[in-house]
Amino acid sequence: MVNITKIYENGFVANNDINFSLKKGEIHGLVGENGAGKTTLMKVLFGQEIPEQGKIMLGGKEITFKSPLDALQYGIGMVHQHFMLVDTLSVADNMVLGNEPKKGILYNKKSAREQAIQVSKQYDLEINPDTLVRDLSVGMKQRVEILKILLKGAKILLLDEPTAVLTPQETQEFFVQLQNLKNKGFSIVFISHKLNEVKKICDRITIIRRGQTINTVDIDSVTEKDISNMMVGYNVESTKNMVRDNNYGEVILKARNLSYLNNFGKYSFKNLDFDVRSGEILGVAAVEGNGQSELANVIAGLFPITEGELSINNVSLKNVKNIRQIRELGVSLIHEDRMDYGVSVTQSISENIVSDRYYKKPYSKFGILNNKKIKEEVTSLITEFTIKCDGGDAEVKTLSGGNIQKVIAAREFTSNPKFILACQPTRGIDIGAAETLRRKMIDLKNEQKSAILLFSADLHELLTVSDTIIVLYGGSIVAYFSHVDNIDEQTIGEYMLGIKKQTKEELRGAIHD
Repeated sequence: MVNITKIYENGFVANNDINFSLKKGEIHGLVGENGAGKTTLMKVLFGQEIPEQGKIMLGGKEITFKSPLDALQYGIGMVHQHFMLVDTLSVADNMVLGNEPKKGILYNKKSAREQAIQVSKQYDLEINPDTLVRDLSVGMKQRVEILKILLKGAKILLLDEPTAVLTPQETQEFFVQLQNLKNKGFSIVFISHKLNEVKKICDRITIIRRGQTINTVDIDSVTEKDISNMMVGYNVESTKNMVRDNNYGEVILKARNLSYLNNFGKYSFKNLDFDVRSGEILGVAAVEGNGQSELANVIAGLFPITEGELSINNVSLKNVKNIRQIRELGVSLIHEDRMDYGVSVTQSISENIVSDRYYKKPYSKFGILNNKKIKEEVTSLITEFTIKCDGGDAEVKTLSGGNIQKVIAAREFTSNPKFILACQPTRGIDIGAAETLRRKMIDLKNEQKSAILLFSADLHELLTVSDTIIVLYGGSIVAYFSHVDNIDEQTIGEYMLGIKKQTKEELRGAIHD
């Protein structure tokens, strides 16, 4: 990719004269802050965006395309961060979707199945073609996504945050698959914020900052700290070294025999018992689909309580009628789906930040907004949370994902919260932004004695930030660790996959009576 420049309609320069090269048979890491331009660059390479300037060379010849279908014709395929699979269809059906084999005018299911088996054997990626996608583990869904583009003839694979929701064991197996593909001559672009994984799997890396190429280096010539410093342009302080006050106070959130029955008549989770105390960060570890999302939504008041008891500050949530009443109990929420539940994208940064407090003093009086006070506070929070924007009046939709997350954090962390429900607070955001939010959570725990329930797919984050950790598997608590210093990612991964399970006696420590 030579001198690529991409400018959006609002005048934002996403890529500014970027150069990027990929060798045959290499795994090339692409790293940078949120909003740095790496996703846009890959969209250009995959035909989703047309650049204003620059050219793409493949095998020494210039190529042009206007859509992802054109890119696939040249052997370029992309696996997106969020799986593009149909849960109710089989593995084989998903793999041929968009290019279905026919027998006459009808869909040839037998041929689809044969194609799926053939490509899985060819690349040593074993899969059952008849399994419904909804019954697969997250790791196997990842495999189906890769097989889909391999079946379509891709030789260049663009992988966007491919390990974001994988356990350490699944990640290790995934890396073996990537190495096998690399050895067969495939070229792979590996986009990730997990620098330890970038160091482990990549041959070279390219660092992008503010739409420009900072450097391309051999992976052996740099440390993780070198990479993070080049990404953000300054020395990133780690939360590892922060002093944590573990003097816990009273129970803020209490769950007893808590259960939720979903729309399919199945329990997403059942009979959960746990507490979160003042001044405590309780981490929740689970593979996607084991009830953690439903649990978060029940606590947030978005889903009903089917059975059991749930209280915040000794107030039963069964007696609470709406979200505002939950917030008035001192609850703050960072939802995992930030676009639907975290912000209103067509409104300004300022309107989003004060959306939980605009009706209170000093932000309004007798129903009239105090615009001066609101502007002063929003301007201060933009600086404090390093939100990259054109000011408080800018619409949220003009921001990158990481900066949208900072807007949410600026609102939720400054509402004097007694209890914070933080769901995937740093998913898909760069190391600088992630460390900022982690430090804020530890500060709130230490200084305001906030109780924090942290749901995260990043086990490094859970072990760095949490005081205690519970593990969910199959909708049940299978492990409780009161001292995170005694465990590692590999151990937690075994419980997340159901390989290990604590006894009922060992789990009794989860209830802080």
